[in-house]
Amino acid sequence: MRKRSTGLILTRRQSLLLAGGALAQAVQLAAFPKSAFAGGVQIPKSPNKPQAMQQDPFSLGVASGDPAPDGFVLWTRLAPNPLSTDPDMPGGMLATAKGGVDVSLRYEIAEDPALQHVVQSGLASAEAAFAHSVHLEVTGLKPGRPYWYRFMTDQTTSPVGCVRTAAAPDAPLANLRFGVVSCSNYEQGYFSAYRHLAEEAPDLVLFLGDYIYENVDRSHPVLRRHSDGVPATTLAGYRNRYAQYRLDPDLQAVHAAAPALMIWDDHEVQNDYAGEWSETFDNPARFLLRRAAAYQAFYEHMPVRPSVSLPRGPNMRIYDRYGFGNLATFSMLDGRQYRSREACYAKPYGGGHIVTAATCPELVDPSRSMLGEVQENWLYDGLARSRSHWNIIGQDVLMTSLYEGVRGPKTHEWTEAWDG
Repeated sequence: MRKRSTGLILTRRQSLLLAGGALAQAVQLAAFPKSAFAGGVQIPKSPNKPQAMQQDPFSLGVASGDPAPDGFVLWTRLAPNPLSTDPDMPGGMLATAKGGVDVSLRYEIAEDPALQHVVQSGLASAEAAFAHSVHLEVTGLKPGRPYWYRFMTDQTTSPVGCVRTAAAPDAPLANLRFGVVSCSNYEQGYFSAYRHLAEEAPDLVLFLGDYIYENVDRSHPVLRRHSDGVPATTLAGYRNRYAQYRLDPDLQAVHAAAPALMIWDDHEVQNDYAGEWSETFDNPARFLLRRAAAYQAFYEHMPVRPSVSLPRGPNMRIYDRYGFGNLATFSMLDGRQYRSREACYAKPYGGGHIVTAATCPELVDPSRSMLGEVQENWLYDGLARSRSHWNIIGQDVLMTSLYEGVRGPKTHEWTEAWDG
C-alpha cells in the first residue's frame, strides 16, 4: 500500500498516543507548531526501478538516533555487496576481511552543512561481529542545535547526514516537529512517503515498528519482491531483508534528514509473535533462536545505543525515555518481547484473532501483561515523575478499543491489541 503524509496540529488539552501496528500504514507529521529548523541534506532522486547492486561500502547510507542534549548515536554499515549470500562475505563485507576483522573509519561532525566548521572528529569501529555496523555514541556537543556528519574510508566518503541534539532538560522549548512512521511493506509499494517526510525536515522521526516485513507474499501480486524469495528466519536472511530496505533511496533520505527513535513490532521477527510464542506454534526454545537472529539484525541496522541495546541472545532492550526541554518526554515501549502469549493460544489461532470473555476466560486474567512487570513499572514511574508539558507514548499496536464489524455493545476483543 502507498503511504500518505498528513499534517496534525494538537492542542495542549488533547491527549496524544502514537501507535503503529498493522492498521496504521501511514506517515504522520505532528507539530508543536512548525519549527524554523530545516536540515541541509541533499535528497537523491528516486529510481523508477529497484536500486542495482553497488560496490560502495556506504551503500546502505547513514543514520542518527537517540538524541540527547549533548549528543546522539551515529550509524552506518559497511556493505559493498549488501545482498551477498557468500559465506565468506557475511553481511556483504569485503571478501578480504573474511567477515572477521573490525574496520576503523574516520568520522566528522560539523556545525554547517558543508562541514567546514568541524567540532568533533575521530575514529569509529565497524564491528565484524555485527555485520560491520557502526554505533558511535557521541557526547560533548551543544544542546538544541543541528549538526552535520559523515564517515570516511581511505577511498570513500559517506553521504552527509543531519541530526539535532535535544534541548537541555527543563529548558523552555516552544516547538518540536516530528514524523511518525510504521508498517512499511516493501512488496506492497514504494517509499515515497519517506521522501515527503524528509523534505519536510522534521526535528525527529519515530519508527514505531514493522520497519521490515519478514514474510513473502505468494498469494497476491506485488510491486517489488522481497530478498531471497523466502521468509527471513536466519541471521543471514534478516540481514539481507534489512539491507534490501536500506538500499531504498527514500528510506535513506529520511534517515539522513533527522535523528530517529526506534522500536519494533512483530514483523521484525514473525507476524503476531508474543514473547517466546510463535504464530506457527514453533517450539519456544527453537523460536527464541530465530528471535535472537532477528534482534541481532535489528541492532545491526538501527541507530541505537550499544550501552543500552546491545543484543544478548534472544534478549535486547529497546524501551527508553527521551526528553526535549520542558516541552515533551517520549516513552518508547517494547510491546513484543515481554508480553503474555496471545489469549487462547491454540490451533488454529497462534496469532491475533477475535474472541469474547465468555469463550476465552484467559482474556480477563489479571496476570496477563502487554509490557511485562518491569517495563510497566518503569513506564508508570516515568509518567509520575515527568515535568514535561507533553508525555508521549510511542508503541506498536492499537491501544484504543477496536470494533471489528460487531454491532451493538462491545463484547469482542482482538487478541493482538491492548484490549485483547
